Parts: sequence; C-alpha cells; structure tokens
Amino acid sequence: MSAGPLAGIKVVEFGQNLAGPYCGQILAFLGAEVIKVERPEGDDARKWGPPFIEGDATGFIALNRGKKSITCDLGDPAQREALIERIGTADIFVHNLRADVPGKFGFDGATLTKRFPRLIYADLGAFGHLGPWKERPGYEPIIQAVAGLISLNGDPSGPEARIGVSIIDLSTGMWTAIGVLAALAKRTATGHGSLVNTSLFESGLMWTSNHVAGWSVTGKMPPRQGTGHPSLTPYQAFECSDGPLMICPGNDRLWRKFAEALGHPEWPDEARFKTNVQRAERREMLLGMISEIMKKESRAHWSAKLDALGVPNGPLNAVPQVMELAQVAALAMFSQPYAGSNALFHGLPLSIDGERAGAAEKAPKIGEHDGKV
Repeated sequence: MSAGPLAGIKVVEFGQNLAGPYCGQILAFLGAEVIKVERPEGDDARKWGPPFIEGDATGFIALNRGKKSITCDLGDPAQREALIERIGTADIFVHNLRADVPGKFGFDGATLTKRFPRLIYADLGAFGHLGPWKERPGYEPIIQAVAGLISLNGDPSGPEARIGVSIIDLSTGMWTAIGVLAALAKRTATGHGSLVNTSLFESGLMWTSNHVAGWSVTGKMPPRQGTGHPSLTPYQAFECSDGPLMICPGNDRLWRKFAEALGHPEWPDEARFKTNVQRAERREMLLGMISEIMKKESRAHWSAKLDALGVPNGPLNAVPQVMELAQVAALAMFSQPYAGSNALFHGLPLSIDGERAGAAEKAPKIGEHDGKV
C-alpha cells in the first residue's frame, strides 16, 4: 500500500523473537513508522536458523520487514534515557521483554503512561500481568503445553502433539495489534492513551475456550480427534485411493448431500443417522461405513462429486502443494523481496480498498538506522 491507514503513526517496538515483532510488523504493514529497538547484539531470532538470508534467519526476516532498527544498551543511562524520550514522542510503544526488565530500567507501563499521557503502551507478556505467574518466563511450546493445546492435538492412536505453527506467538501479536488499534480509537475520542496488556497464556486460554465451555458443562473431555471434530459427525479427512480428503458437511442439509454423493441417499432418513446427535452416538460405525466407500475411488473423483453438490471438501496438502495452487497465485500474498533468493515472504492476510496490506519490504540489519531516525 502506498501509504496505509496508519500513515503518520509512530511506533517504537522493543520486540524479540516472534510475538512482539509480529505486532510491530502488522502496524508497519498498515502504514505506521515502526522503529525496532534491539540490544547491541540484536534480536535473538536473527540467529534462529538455518536457513539464513544475508546473515539473518528467514524466521526473523519474515516478521521484521518494513521496520527501521536502532540499538540500545539498557545498561547505559544515557542510551536508556534517550530511549524513554523516543518512546515519549511516539504514539505507540510495544514490547515483549521479560516481565522485570521495564521496571528495572524505568520504562514500565505505569511510569510511562503517567509521564506521557497520550502514549499507548502495549505490554505483551508470557503468563499475564496479574497472578502468581506474572513474572514467569515462557515460550510458545511451554504455553501450548500449560494452556492445554498439546493435550488436544494429535491422532488418538498416538501421543499428543505440539501444533506445528507458532499460533500462540502469532495470535498474541494479533491480539496486541487489535488492542493497540482500539486504544488509538479511544485516544481519538478522549485524547488519552492507554495501557494494553496481552500475554501468550491468555491467547492460549482463548484457543482452548470452546473446550473449556464444553468441559464446564459435562465435566468430561472428548478424546483427541485427529482430523475430526468433537461435536460434528462426519467432519474429518477420509482416506481415498490416493490420499486423504477433508470433508466437512457442517449441517444436516450438507450431510444429506454427502450421503447422496456416497450413493446412500437413504442414510439421512434413518433414525440412527438423521441428526448430528444421533450420528455422534454411532460415530465409529458411521465413519467406518463411509471409509469403506471412500477408499475405493480417488480424491479427484470424490472432490468432483462433492463440488457438484456443494459439499465443502479439500485435499490434505503439504506446503509445496499449497504453493502450487492457482488460488494462492491469484491472492498474491507472497513476494520475493531479496534479489538472488527464492525466499517467499507474506503480506498481511487482509486487503483494504482492494490493496493487500503489506509490501515487498526487507528486514533491517542490526542498528541500521542508528543516528538516522
């Protein structure tokens, strides 16, 4: 986007690893000027490789494009005060530093929001700003474990599994950006800034919230479902002659169409399979019956039949297969900003007035903009 809806907004981001930097990148891609503050040795994520491009890990580049980088040695009083003054001239300050660091060096939320009343201060923590664990450190896998996500993931015939993408980090970056944008709207109306608190653990609890609701009513947890769903039957991947196909008839109308595609239009009229509750009571029986039929034909065969009837379905793709899809090409969400490298990096998964938020920006080098901004 040429300017973006946040043009003119100044952000100081003392982010590290994933969650804080992702919040900063969202704001940068929406048009804000984002100054990334790093320790003299740089964000740890710069070294989280291989692979690397121009000396930085691709994971670091992916979440730090479109920013400017300055360094700050918090042990140096002059640099520390310069940082605080810089924060005071910004609209937004975002950090995900260890919980005790801001207070130790005099730039905690209470202090800075009092000193700079218009400042929006976003404090992204590990376990939250309240409670006995408020200073406990945490990384993505720990939060997935403690918040219950790992217990919910994996095939029921095997062990629990970590979710393979950093959904805790990335979603916390998103929640922080949402909080910051809400605080900007509030400041427009009142003239006052806000202290925005988010945490990895709260994001983890949000991801498990539907399971919490079910458990609180029944006192029981459903078994892990693999590709399935604890509340819907059928609603999972079925093995075809050449691989699995995900099929999601999410209501009784779609179930009727699915049964028609299977060659059993009578099933939805039988008392044992008529409603989702009845199907769930006979889950293993029904899934076995469907599986016996599905495995006789290819994914293309079944997908064509289901598409014709409007039943949502799709193959289980690996990443290389995803990137071959015409739909991915049409959305133009990925670009190659580094000359001489095939590395693909994302824009944001949203468009405003027909333009995708995010551009083919590069990530800054450590301290690249020292003395320049």
